[in-house]
Amino acid sequence: MDTKKKPLGNFYPGKIKMAETVETPVSLEAFDWNALGNKGETYSQADRDKYDSLYEKTLKSVAANEIIDGKVVAKNSKEVVVNIGYKSDGVVQLTEFRYNPDLKIGDVVEVYVESQEDKSGQLILSHKTARAMKSWERVNQALNNDEIIKGYVKCRTKGGLIADVFGIEAFLPGSQIDVKPIRDYDVYVGKTMEFKVVKINNEFKNVVVSHKALIEAELEQQKKEIISKLEKGQVLEGTVKNITSYGVFIDLGGVDGLVHITDLSWGRINHPEEIVKLDQKINVVILDFDNEKKRIALGLKQLSAHPWDSLKADLAIGDKVKGKVVVIADYGAFVEISQGVEGLIHVSEMSWSQHLRTAHDFLKVGEEVEAVVLTLDREERKMSLGIKQLMPDPWSNVITKYSKGTKHAASVRNFTNFGIFVELEEGVDGLIHISDLSWSKKIKHPSEFTKIGDKIDVVVLDIDGENRRLSLGHKQLEENPWDVFETIFTENSVHQGTITSVMEKGAIVSMPYGVEAFCPTRHLLKPDGAAAKIEEVLDFKVLEFNKEGKKIIVSHSKINEEVTAAEKAAVASEKKTAGDEEKKAVKKVKDSVEKTTLGDMDVLSNLKADMEATEKKSTKKSE
Repeated sequence: MDTKKKPLGNFYPGKIKMAETVETPVSLEAFDWNALGNKGETYSQADRDKYDSLYEKTLKSVAANEIIDGKVVAKNSKEVVVNIGYKSDGVVQLTEFRYNPDLKIGDVVEVYVESQEDKSGQLILSHKTARAMKSWERVNQALNNDEIIKGYVKCRTKGGLIADVFGIEAFLPGSQIDVKPIRDYDVYVGKTMEFKVVKINNEFKNVVVSHKALIEAELEQQKKEIISKLEKGQVLEGTVKNITSYGVFIDLGGVDGLVHITDLSWGRINHPEEIVKLDQKINVVILDFDNEKKRIALGLKQLSAHPWDSLKADLAIGDKVKGKVVVIADYGAFVEISQGVEGLIHVSEMSWSQHLRTAHDFLKVGEEVEAVVLTLDREERKMSLGIKQLMPDPWSNVITKYSKGTKHAASVRNFTNFGIFVELEEGVDGLIHISDLSWSKKIKHPSEFTKIGDKIDVVVLDIDGENRRLSLGHKQLEENPWDVFETIFTENSVHQGTITSVMEKGAIVSMPYGVEAFCPTRHLLKPDGAAAKIEEVLDFKVLEFNKEGKKIIVSHSKINEEVTAAEKAAVASEKKTAGDEEKKAVKKVKDSVEKTTLGDMDVLSNLKADMEATEKKSTKKSE
């Protein structure tokens, strides 16, 4: 065993004088640990208990998982040191205070004791956890008391922003960010803003906050002050706040006004973006305002002179003008001949044609056209134009070109119950009456005869130049077949026909040469008493032929009646002939009998005379 001097580390306990040499080692059980480091101070046990009691009173009783208030005693770029009155201070990450960039030394904050000391003896605190545990209580309190709270905007989401409020993720709708529309939400991310809680859903743990609500009250007061100073006709400078399809909203410095699209320009525009841009500063005039509804109607075009006032003074009816088609409707097209000055070309003034058409068939939006001024009213600011006047009127030479009896080709344009409208050329229309379509066929509707768009040959029957009407015919292209039919279908003549249709009063019969005849119901009876049916081919007798009315009346039963009468006459004739022969035979027999008894008759006669004479004599004697 080594008996040389050995130092006892750097510690020299008080009241213990170390020998220069240690001959024998001191056991740990005999070492006075209480005297270690006292450096010779002597405290009695009573003093020690007294001082311990005083020290304990300066410290708080801190337990884990407890929320207490602490004071910020130090702060750097990453951490915040908080004194909670415990024997050691706690450290909180600065990121937990990002909602409060104004945090400074001396501020009192809430912290949550996660652990009294970690492995390194450090007190572990959390401000974020403390806020989260009391957040719902505070949020509800802020809603009930209409308090203004602060929050940190964490990120952008659909329709708005997400803000950290008391450690809770609250939704900030885009419409609640500011009183004016926000086009870029990203500029608010990472900022600390003041809010008001506007809605809480405790069931789903949803919180909705608003920044707009903080400034609305102030703006409302500003609006009242601004509107109270407004006057109609007043010109103000404003900033384009929002652009819609129907108009432009202008910020007049705390109050908004609307410039309707019709008040942006004297000319027609498709969208307000053609005139103004966002954030553009423009001068507007007050047209009207409503104190109660806080509505202000503004105008932009009213700041410039009306284009009609600068219209050429020498412009007159009959002058030619050029312009651009800006609007087209079925009834016509509006042509802008100068900025804000428009004229209407009615569809009837686009073509000399009379048949129905729309303006879309002639013009297109944006097309440059030349027209003639037809009417001009400077007071009412109305003008009517025409383009057909730039072309020669086709009716100027209709009488010579389409004289009576001339033949032409036409296009079928339209049908009516009484005829067909056809077009001979652009602007020259005519009517073929249904009775002038065919000599022989009875047509119920013109569509049975032709189709729209088909070509048809016509002959001019009459001209009405004043009313621009032509009377045309189609059947007149052929000779009247009824002149020939008159010699064929004579009364009492018999012809074979086919029944094509049956009606209540009779049937239509197709006769030779394409002629149709009418057979009354009572004349349809066949010899067996049954009525004739459709598609039966029978013989018919002509009862009546009317050339002017183009009417033929026929009968089938008449033929049967005549046949029956002929048969009866033949039978009667035979009977009469037989009777005559019988009479002749009887007479002959009588004659022969009379001749053979003639002598006997004379004797009897003489005898009768003698008897009558004797009777007369006896009578006289008796008298």
